[in-house]
Amino acid sequence: MARAGRNTFLQRLMGAMALDPTIYEEVEADRGASAQALAMVILAGLATGVGARGFGAISVAGIAFISVAVLLSWAAWALLTFEVGVRLMPAPETRSNPSELRRTIGFAATPGVLNVFAILPNITRSVFIVTSIWMLLTMIVAVRHALDYKSTARAVAVCVCGWALALTIAVVLGVLFGPTVS
Repeated sequence: MARAGRNTFLQRLMGAMALDPTIYEEVEADRGASAQALAMVILAGLATGVGARGFGAISVAGIAFISVAVLLSWAAWALLTFEVGVRLMPAPETRSNPSELRRTIGFAATPGVLNVFAILPNITRSVFIVTSIWMLLTMIVAVRHALDYKSTARAVAVCVCGWALALTIAVVLGVLFGPTVS
């Protein structure tokens, strides 16, 4: 999918969703992609907030809260993944930094924009399940390339740990500070 040279933002988004490893390598190396990764996370967060209306009446403040929670989860996920992947489970070839992980993980959030379709009646839960699994798969590809792993199994282990920790943080924040869903 990726062409030689630098891809456009849209090409990167499509490649990230298609699990294209060359896109993740490109984003990892491109320090200028940090703003794009942040934009992607914000868009996915907004889509998640809007899609959550499919569970019931959620106010604009609720959508904003969900969007901020997604943004905080992304930052936490990147940091936790860095700590697990670089400090606890590094491969001999692992060379990375938190910025590289923030960029690749930001692009791994691309399927989250599809959460906006969860607002449609009768498919809310299914949309969230599918996009969550899809984002876990994109995360595995992103981590494998950002941490220079040769083994997908190692990337899976790091992602599952990071995902579980970030999800726990998001749930705790949601329970403590989130809107009530009717």
